[in-house]
Amino acid sequence: MLPVLPPDLQPEAYLVVGLAHCFWKEETGLRELELIEPIPSAALETLLQGVPTSYSHLVATTLAQVETTATQRFPSAQLCPDFWERAIAAARTYRHRPQATQHLPLGAERNDLNFSLERKRVLNSRRTVRDSDNIRQHPHTHQQL
Repeated sequence: MLPVLPPDLQPEAYLVVGLAHCFWKEETGLRELELIEPIPSAALETLLQGVPTSYSHLVATTLAQVETTATQRFPSAQLCPDFWERAIAAARTYRHRPQATQHLPLGAERNDLNFSLERKRVLNSRRTVRDSDNIRQHPHTHQQL
């Protein structure tokens, strides 16, 4: 359901969403999750340049239609956490960079991305920083400007 939009955005505002393949770490291993995530304009341009990504599909839509479009095209996926906040923020990026909307016309879908699960996006992973992770620097290696 479309939330109340800020005054600088209209329901017809352009937006791209992607189908992200993520993972959740459990005691028995990794469980794959399909999430629908808003894609800001700069990220869209990067994805279209062929960088490896966890996104398998992209769809161009509007804020008013995003939930319907995404659930119809990706019925097994769920909306990502903070979906509407991220969607509003992403829609603003297209408003400020309208040339980015030319990469994917409204209603179009792209599935020719460099999709890869080699580097898995684990959503609940925690990094433990240890003292041995610190890089030791010799005091005489710093140059004064």
